[in-house]
Amino acid sequence: MRRSAIETVMGAVVLIVAAMFLYFTYNSGYQHADGYEVTAKFNRIDGLALGSEVRLSGIKVGRVISETLDPNTYLAIVRLSVDRGIKLPVDTTAKITSDSLLGSFYIALEPGAEDKLIPDGGQIVATQDPINIGDLIGRYIFGSTAGPKKAKPEQGQSSPSQSSNGQ
Repeated sequence: MRRSAIETVMGAVVLIVAAMFLYFTYNSGYQHADGYEVTAKFNRIDGLALGSEVRLSGIKVGRVISETLDPNTYLAIVRLSVDRGIKLPVDTTAKITSDSLLGSFYIALEPGAEDKLIPDGGQIVATQDPINIGDLIGRYIFGSTAGPKKAKPEQGQSSPSQSSNGQ
């Protein structure tokens, strides 16, 4: 009988700890009550997730609250919650970047110099997609095929650097 009482108490403690964990996760999760919403459209949002940080000068000023696909343009629409104390100029740039090579992705905001500000529900127009490391490695290994190729002079013809009078 004593054994079942101890097991019951331990089970209750586990349930209380689990409930506290869920409460903490919910409260620190995707809530955006203290911020205003702005949207940004990207071609790709590789690695960006709900709850990812939004940073300005390396300091967290918000988070990603939703990601959707525009069915007409096939662009990824990202809704951000930005702290109310941060006022963003209309020429602000949003860039998806990562902490390190294998780090998590976040949105870095770079404010512009305009006096007009982005309102609640407004849009950041200038965006930059994340760099695809796989593409960069492939280009380095296999070489870039972009750019014009220089034609070799045919046999018997002189190149522009050679003089035709033998000097």
